Parts: sequence; structure tokens; C-alpha cells
Amino acid sequence: MAVEAGAVVGAREGGTRFPFPFAPYRIQEEFMAALYRALEAGGVGIFESPTGTGKSLSLICGALAWLRDCEERKRQDEARLLQEPEQRDQESSPGGALDPAAGEPAWVAEFVQGKAARDRADRAKEEQIKRKKREERLEKIRHNVQLKYASKRKKCEDDETERLLQLSKEILSKEAGSDVLEQLDHSEEELILAEYESDEEKKVGAGLDEDDDDDLEEEHVTKIYYCSRTHSQLSQFVHEVQKSPFGKETRLVSLGSRQSLCVNEEVRRLGAVQLINDRCMEMQKNKHEKKNEGEETAGKRRRVSRAVCPFYSYEQMQFLRDEVLVDVKDIEQLVTLGKKTKACPYYGSRYAIPAAQLVVLPYQMLLHESTRNASGIKLKDQVVIIDEAHNLIDTITCIYSAEVSGSQLCCAYSQLLQYMERYRKRLKAKNLMYIKQILYLLERFVSVLGGNVNQNPNTQSISQAGTELKSINDFLFQSQIDNINLFKVQRYCEKSLISRKLFGFVERYGAPTAVKTNKENQKTTGLQNFLLTLQQGPEKEGAPPHPPADPEIDQLKMASPLMHIEGFLSALTNANQDGRVILNRQGTVSQSSFKFLLLNPAVHFAKVVKECRAVIIAGGTMQPVADFREQLLSCAGIDADRVVEFSCGHVIPPENILPIILCSGPSNQQLEFTYQKRDQPQMMDEAGRILCNLCNVVPGGVVCFFPSYEYEKQVYTHWEGTGLLTRLATKKKIFQEPKRANQVEQVLAEYAKCIKRCSQVGGHMTGALLFSVVGGKMSEGINFSDDLGRCVVMVGMPYPNIKSPELQEKMAWLDKTMAKTAGQAPSRMLIENLCMKAVNQSIGRAIRHQKDFASILLLDHRYARPAVFNKLPQWIKERTLIKTGFGQAFAELRKVSVTSSLRTLHMETPTKDPFPFMHSSSP
Repeated sequence: MAVEAGAVVGAREGGTRFPFPFAPYRIQEEFMAALYRALEAGGVGIFESPTGTGKSLSLICGALAWLRDCEERKRQDEARLLQEPEQRDQESSPGGALDPAAGEPAWVAEFVQGKAARDRADRAKEEQIKRKKREERLEKIRHNVQLKYASKRKKCEDDETERLLQLSKEILSKEAGSDVLEQLDHSEEELILAEYESDEEKKVGAGLDEDDDDDLEEEHVTKIYYCSRTHSQLSQFVHEVQKSPFGKETRLVSLGSRQSLCVNEEVRRLGAVQLINDRCMEMQKNKHEKKNEGEETAGKRRRVSRAVCPFYSYEQMQFLRDEVLVDVKDIEQLVTLGKKTKACPYYGSRYAIPAAQLVVLPYQMLLHESTRNASGIKLKDQVVIIDEAHNLIDTITCIYSAEVSGSQLCCAYSQLLQYMERYRKRLKAKNLMYIKQILYLLERFVSVLGGNVNQNPNTQSISQAGTELKSINDFLFQSQIDNINLFKVQRYCEKSLISRKLFGFVERYGAPTAVKTNKENQKTTGLQNFLLTLQQGPEKEGAPPHPPADPEIDQLKMASPLMHIEGFLSALTNANQDGRVILNRQGTVSQSSFKFLLLNPAVHFAKVVKECRAVIIAGGTMQPVADFREQLLSCAGIDADRVVEFSCGHVIPPENILPIILCSGPSNQQLEFTYQKRDQPQMMDEAGRILCNLCNVVPGGVVCFFPSYEYEKQVYTHWEGTGLLTRLATKKKIFQEPKRANQVEQVLAEYAKCIKRCSQVGGHMTGALLFSVVGGKMSEGINFSDDLGRCVVMVGMPYPNIKSPELQEKMAWLDKTMAKTAGQAPSRMLIENLCMKAVNQSIGRAIRHQKDFASILLLDHRYARPAVFNKLPQWIKERTLIKTGFGQAFAELRKVSVTSSLRTLHMETPTKDPFPFMHSSSP
């Protein structure tokens, strides 16, 4: 990998040079050096670098510098190994003498050593040939020369798909005759399941020749997989790569979902991810079916007229793949290129993975094993960097958890039963066996909820409502399905594509307004009526159904519920000790649900760590790191000596930030916003007095975080009644965080405009006050830089709800599986760590660049406790003041506010973007 030497400033660590687009900060040099050492040594690194310190650029330059050196060392090792046999032949001595150490002739020892050297040389020669072929192939890519291996692979995929699609009709033609086949039109035949063979049967029978897989599989070069939470964060990272010294020569590919990459407007209009995925797969299948348009069956020519995707063209996707590898592109640029070249970016980007040096992708695509395998991602001996990883444990837990409702279970049962009855004579015995097993599973699940699968779930009342937790084995025994091999059922669902077939069946027969023949109406009336009752709910007969509140939710209801249930079945294959099943019985069967809760995310993360050469967990706010070490790494079997921690300070001067822990308010009321005391009027009044004093002296924007939406509403109502809101409104215009995500952008835009207008016009109004919620829409991923956040206030400590069944089970599991730390139970540490992670994310909203400045006010005396205080980020902790009285704290705030006002007058605005928070990433 080459870089433009004249365009960079180098940072050195020992003999390592880190190309950089400008003179790096000292903490950036330290970050890159530590990152380089971690990648070289292998293992796991936990890296923390606050927002505004250039973390992304440090990751890019440090990691790609290591990759550059790694590739160079490989070339040098190849050259040395190839020269070794020649040197040994020249230095060989005549035989005859005895080797005194081994007691054997010297020529024997020399022969053995020479053979080992020749074997190493042969392997090096083989690697060199592969590398040269790869380099030649990539050079051809730059000249838009098509690759033969991809053509061969694609042809194999096309042939296999065509074989599977035609398998059922060919077998049925021989056994039943053409008169049976003619009962269904051509478009309906695609709904029939192909003959299914399990893995065991394939090994015994004559399956496909798997020896050619190596010929069809392109070699994966050493690469770095970089993943983050959102597509916007990934795009920001790609832009940093483009601006870096490595931007010209790095082979980078951005991966995303079909929802993000699809360029077919007809498919994009479907909105919901599930519907987009299904439509995409259906169009691919239709493309293969086009080949058979000219065939005749039973003397009649079939006319096929089904939609195919015009962007699913192999030649065009290959061209797009070449363009991706030549120039660095983000998701938006990839979509633009796909529209321009009439090629599918979703599949075209996947073809580029093997030759890419840097693969940029969302969390779920890398952390979810089946998605990872389906995308062609291979982690063996590669490097993985997980950025914005403060919520990594929660992310893995959510990815592998699953929930299904009673309504979905009943709907799937009805759909599958209708499907089986309609096509019973055309389905092979193996398919019928598995369908009956799935129907039995659905029936038992609904029975455990207290309902009957043959009745409307909206009208079935639950006699004993409540929440119950079960181990996986206990749930299987209670459901009376412990004798069914769920692994085989899961494998069948995956390979047979039964949920997609069922979705096509429901699309064809599920709409009540569809026009059908009398015969078809007799066979599908039950399904239509059932779906109609689900839409109407428990309303009176004849009453029109309510219009859906959300179009996307309505679309998801139309999709096959079996897809959601497959996820739940897959979750039940986890080890008994690693998860729990939550039975939530509420009102009716339709409202009741099952939820699988993953207790041990380490079992899935261990697979990633085991394969990779190195894993880097990075973020702006990683404290407290105990959760990562104990819940994730230790439980994954990773030795403590393989884990490296690095945390750097901030680039802002010490005087630019003033964190204060305030123990009491203006009336000397001790601040303790516990669940028992926070509802007291005097506690809410004290918080209001503090805010009034702050708004009098702090210019610009003030962001106040509350522990929950309910408490924020309660305090707001109380202040409204006492007249305190009116007093606040004389200095700051008041905004509230909305609960609906689609309203956040509008509130933030109005908040920014108000602050900007006040700073320009002047007068009595000095800015705006924004009430936000910890863990809400504005506590992560939003920038309150410069005047948007001159002071951040945290009201109380946002401990999670310990009455939650999920959290209680997690706490019990930790106490059972982990030892105490410093005399503290793991469950107690979990509660404190969850609280402080949320606090650290929220208070990090204000300081976003080197010249930024802000105050941070923590309103609760419990923050001064050593166990809590030590969980603050190091760069905040070392500058934090603990004030027992409000007078001392207010004097500090007033002094800083006066300095800040003078500084604002002389400071240039760092960005011309009027709403910089809209394009940010969380620290």
C-alpha cells in the first residue's frame, strides 16, 4: 500500500512512520503507536479517545500503517524463504562425518534440514504466485478487464438456482403426469417447496461436487473490518479515509443493507426492510425463470410475465465492483454509481470484499453470524475494529434476542395450514413432515400462552395475566416440544425458504379484495377471513377497521409472521444457561408474547475473537470498562494478558471545561434524586432554583437531562404549577425532547435557530433551554457544540429500572456466574455501570472540538462517592470540582460564564453549518 509522501506529516514511534494529513496532536501519536502495537501483538484492545481528539483519523492512519507494514513484511519473508534453499545448497558439505549431537551422519541431518527449507520455500513460492496473480488481477480491474473466476462463480450460482427451482416440477411431472401440473398456473408453481434433503442425506446421496469450491472462491487478502452503529457514522469514517494520506491507494468497500443500497425505486417504495428483502429475492428468482420462457408443457406454450430487477445484471455489477475497488466511495456515492451504471450496489459491493483492504460495515452485519456468512465476510486472521463500542454488549444482546406475539403465532399457523392444504398433493413427504412439525410448534406455543390456535387471538382472554421467566429447557418441556430437533427445523426453514414461499402465497390469496375463481375461493376463504379479523381486531362485526397509524408497521403486519418466528426458534437453540424465555401474558392472546433474552453475549462475541488476528474496541466514552472485561472478554475465554487498554486525554485546555458535582442547592437542601425522594416537592423546587440561577449567567444553550420521560413530565408539570417555568422563560426559550423520532430534527432546528437569533439580536433573552432524557433521542449521536451547549445539567443518577424482569434475570445470572469484585456483587456493579455509561454519554454532548468550552453540572451528592466518581471519563474526572454548597459552585460558574462571553466575542465560528448536531457521531 503506497501513500503520497509529499502530502503527509509523519508521526514516529520507534521505527514506525504514521502518515498524517497534518501535524498530529501528541495524544494522536500515542493513540496510533498503541494501536500499532496492539495489532502487531494480536489479542483485544480497548481504546478510548474523547470526541474532538481526532479518533477516526488516528484509527485510520494507525491501522493502515500497520497493514502497509504487514504487507511489506510478507513480501520480504517470501524473498528470504525463496533464497534459503539456494544458500543451503551452496554451503552444503560432503557427507560421511557423524553429527555429534544426533549421532547420525551429517548428510542425513543436512537432508532433513534442506527438505524443511525447500518445503518452506515451496509454500512461499505458492504464496508469491497467488499474490502476483492477485496484483495482476487488480491491475486489470483498474483497466476494466472482466474477471473469469467471477463469471464461473456466477454461472455456478445460476445453474444451482435453476436446478432447485425446476426440481419439484420435474419430479412431479414423472409421478403425477402433466394433467395434475396443469391445475396450477405457472406463476403459482413458484410457491411450491422444492424437494428437501437434510445435510445427512446429502452426504449419503450424490450431491453437488464440492471440490470446485476452491476454484470459485477468490482468496481474501489481509484486511481490516471497520464497523460502527449507523450508516451516517460509516459515511463520516469513509470521508476521513478519503482525506487521509491512504485515500488514493486503499481498496475500500462499504457494505450496507438492501434498504440502504437498493436503487430499484419499485422495491424501495416498499419501505420495510423485510418486504424489500423478499421482493429482491423474488426478482432474482424471476430472472432465472426467464430462461424457460420458450419451454412447452403438455403441448401448451407458457407465457411468463413476471418482474425482474433491471439492476441485477452480472456484467454491470462486475463493472461496479471494479469501480469500488479503484476509488474510495461511501454508501451515498455507491448508490449514485449504481444508478449511473444500472448495477446493483448491494451485490456489487459484496463481490469486492475478497480483494478489499478495508471493509466498512454496520454492527449487525459483522456481529450476527448468519448475516456475516451470507455476506461473504471471512474473519480468519483478519483485523476487526468496532467503533462507537460503548453499547457493544447491549448491541450483541439485542441482535440475538427475539420476540414473537400471540397474534403472529396464530397468523402464521393459519397461513401455513392453508398453504399445506392447498398444495398437499404436490409437496413431497419430507416437506410435509417439517410443515407439520412447525404447525405443532406454533400450536404448542399458543397453548402455553393460554390460547387456542384455531380461534381469533384478539377475542381470546387470558385468565392469568403476568410475566413468567423460564430457562430454555423448562420452556421446551412446558411446551411439550423437547422431542423435536429444533436445529433441524431451523436448518429446514433456512434452506427451504418456506417463509418466503408462504409470503408469496399470502400475497396471492391473503388480500380480501382479490378476484379468484370459485374453486380458489373455497380453498382460501378461511385465510382471507382470518386475516380480515386480525385487521379488524376485537371490534364489532361490520365495523370498519381503523386505519393504520404507521404505514411501515402496516406493511410488516402484511409480511409473513413466520419470518419473526424463525428468529425465535433460532434463539431457542442457544445453550440452556445462556438465555431465558420471558412469557408475557397480557389481556388477550394477541397482546401476549414470548421473548428470548440472551444473558451471555460473550458466546457469540467469542466466535469473532477466536477467528480474528486482533479485535479493537474503540469509542469516545468507554468508561467504565469493567463490563467489557468481565461480561464480554473474560466470559469469552480471553486471557487478561491478551487485553490491552488505552485511554487518552482531551485536546482542549483545562480551563475550557468546568465539571462540578453539586451536593446541595441554594436553600441547602441536599440533592439526592433517589426513587424514594425525587418526587418530593422540595427536591423538584431545588432543581428549579438551580436552573434559574444558571440561566441568569450562562449564555447560549443549556441542556438539562432527566432520568426518564415520566420524571421529566412530572417535573415540568410541577414547575408549571409553581410558576418557575415562567421565570425560566424570561431568560431562555424552553424546548422539550419529543418522544417520536420523526419530530427530533424539527425541535433541534428550532432550538438552534433560537440560540442563533438571541446571540445576534441580544436583549433580555439569552438563549434556549432544552429538556432531554438520558437514553433518549438526544443523549447519543447529537452534537451540542459551541453555543448549542454551553452548560449540560444532569438531574440525579439515571439508574435502570431494577423491577424489570429482564434486568432481574441478568443480575441473578451475573451473581451466579461471576465472582465479587472488591467485595461488591456483580449485579450491583452492573447497575452502577449502566447508570454511569448513560451519564458519560450524555455529558459528552457539549465538548466537540479543540476550541469548544462548556460547564457540566451533576446534581446529586452520590456522584462524589469514590466508586461512582472513578467511573467518570479520565479527562472529565481529573478536572471535576466537588462542591458541597451552591454558593461556591455558582461563583465558579459565574466566573467561567464571564470569561466565556468574552471569548465568544473574539472566537471564530468553527463551522458554517447552522445545525452541526445533525451530522455528528456519539463520543
